Amino acid sequence: MPVTLPVQIDIFALFIFLGIVQGIFLAFFFFVKKPFLWSNCFLGALLLCFSLASLEIFLCYTNLMFRVIHLIDFSEPVNYLLAPLLYFYIRTKNNDQFTRKDYWHFLPFLLYFLYCCLVFYPQNSIFKYNAYIGSYHPQLPKLANAMYWDNKWVFLWKDWINEVTIVNLLVYLYLLFNFIRQAFKAENLPFFSNQNPTLQWCRSVFFQMLAVLGLFLVVKLSFEHDLGDHILATHITLVIYWISFQVVRQSVFFHPEKPSTQEENKVTKKYEKSTVTPEIEEEILQKLKEVLQNQQPFLQPEFSLPMLAKLLKVTPHQLSQVINDKLQQNFFEFTAQHRIGVAKELLLKPEYANLKIEEIAEMVGYHSKSAFNTSFKKIVGQTPSEFRKTKI
Repeated sequence: MPVTLPVQIDIFALFIFLGIVQGIFLAFFFFVKKPFLWSNCFLGALLLCFSLASLEIFLCYTNLMFRVIHLIDFSEPVNYLLAPLLYFYIRTKNNDQFTRKDYWHFLPFLLYFLYCCLVFYPQNSIFKYNAYIGSYHPQLPKLANAMYWDNKWVFLWKDWINEVTIVNLLVYLYLLFNFIRQAFKAENLPFFSNQNPTLQWCRSVFFQMLAVLGLFLVVKLSFEHDLGDHILATHITLVIYWISFQVVRQSVFFHPEKPSTQEENKVTKKYEKSTVTPEIEEEILQKLKEVLQNQQPFLQPEFSLPMLAKLLKVTPHQLSQVINDKLQQNFFEFTAQHRIGVAKELLLKPEYANLKIEEIAEMVGYHSKSAFNTSFKKIVGQTPSEFRKTKI
């Protein structure tokens, strides 16, 4: 007869359960958030996958799995969803398009799900009981005559699921690192710069996932079978709550159109000891407008604050004060606004209708299409392609 152990509830179980609830709630939030964005969809799906994986660990850790033994390993196929969902979340967050040809990234998940439907899910409760105690209660005796299949080789893919998952994560994290590094490079920013909030957020998400992979390796090497999975689920819960905190702060997901009173006070305090009078500020502002209109230096890829200050014959600090104080922008926002303004004009001109988005991006000073798309959608609310289709 199968042995059933009592339910085990402790601080780990409670914390993991709270993470599951929060993850499902947050996933729903991203799925229904308007307007529809692929990035929100991918992040919602990623959070849902984390929640499903944590739910299975919760059931196993608390011994509740004895009562729902048919659910053992139900979330295993999502191992193949975590990496591609993260990869496409970061890409679409930077307004890189998701196309039909990208669906092949989800083929391993589909194949493994079908494999489980054929090989594992149809197995009887005795087989699944043995699978559960083999991973979480190896001290308990297994029951005999449990397999539908005489050949154990059919379970080879399932036996190597952890190793394949690690390789899958490593490949996608490598691709993701290169994508983020190139995005920073396209903006002429060092990798650890905080000037671009979107790229800063993407970099943080990348390191969070890297930490998940690192802990996964440590847990699997330190614990026999799956006995340390509750530690991994606890860390996933921390990641879910970290994302929730960022959403509440609205520092990355929601950008106010105008600076808040608090931001205005920061700018005022920053320049309260400046020797630049309001009259000098106004004079610099007028010169700035003339240079921008007549020379359009912002269209140059190497455009920078020192370069513009040199054209105006003022110091970078003075120019920064005028842009911050008078225009209520930082230099990054100032540059993007003027570049996107010219890009909108080019996208609407019939003589440029045959130019690709990448060519328009280069004409207004951007090194890459993804960086151009990021700035364009942040300011206009549409991608360049969408803007061109709706306006022409």
